[in-house]
Amino acid sequence: MASARGNLDWQPFHSATHLVAEPVRAAGAPDGTEVVAIDATLADTSAFCAEYDVALEASANCVIVAGTRAGETRYAAVMVLATDRADVNGVIRRELDARKISFAPAEDAISLTGMEFGGITPLGLPSEWPILVDTRVVEAGPVVIGAGARAAKLLVDGAALASLPNARVLDLTR
Repeated sequence: MASARGNLDWQPFHSATHLVAEPVRAAGAPDGTEVVAIDATLADTSAFCAEYDVALEASANCVIVAGTRAGETRYAAVMVLATDRADVNGVIRRELDARKISFAPAEDAISLTGMEFGGITPLGLPSEWPILVDTRVVEAGPVVIGAGARAAKLLVDGAALASLPNARVLDLTR
């Protein structure tokens, strides 16, 4: 039966930091976080969950959005469960006080975070960026998130994401 742990051999974060991207390694992770190496070609959520028997509802995606107002661009990370869709043009746009909002172009997300596209995580992001965490992620218990690199994943308690610097917990889904 699919679960957050799936059929993977998780290790404590501190004993396998070589698996994660440099910004994640530098930032560290909440207590109890675990890490695992995966096949980088299976990093996308649906392929990952199918291959490693991880429940979709125990997988949380981090997307980078870019909101603009008066010529100024503001970036933020948005955390939602893989089973949900973020209300980018409603709740998130208003939260960032943006006139226009969209998913950040992949090149921008990569260059600004120092992470690989498809592995971006809320750990180690630029300190001025808000991290918008959906209520359902916080309530989910253990969730699988990116590790900054496509060849690894992190297992972290969803509630721990609410305590990250600049984290705001909101109802972000439709």
